[in-house]
Amino acid sequence: MSALYRLGLAANLTLGNKKGVDIVVACGPGRAITIEVKAVAGKNDWLVGRLGLEPRDHHFVVLVSYEARFAEPDESPKVWVFAHDEIVPLIRTAKNGSTRYISRKEVRESAAAHAQGWDRLARVAL
Repeated sequence: MSALYRLGLAANLTLGNKKGVDIVVACGPGRAITIEVKAVAGKNDWLVGRLGLEPRDHHFVVLVSYEARFAEPDESPKVWVFAHDEIVPLIRTAKNGSTRYISRKEVRESAAAHAQGWDRLARVAL
């Protein structure tokens, strides 16, 4: 939220536990983007639970990793910003057949363009 505010975006936290939306950014009359945040404290894969496989327009997924420094408030987390249609191909199903996740290794190796990608949200919203 703080990064979005620093970019001048009108970001609002959704507290109603709306399925798949953590933040709504008002972009103008009749225009908004939605953001789903997936975070891990350690150096783990991101569990995605009910993250939809059908791409949604104007919806973004932000992956946050505290890199095993969660207890150190002066340390900033690593962040990757994806449009929903860009994240869908990265969703994997575990061997148990029910757990869905996004591979930390795959994101770190192939998603450099998405790292610290807050500006991607600003370009869409403004």
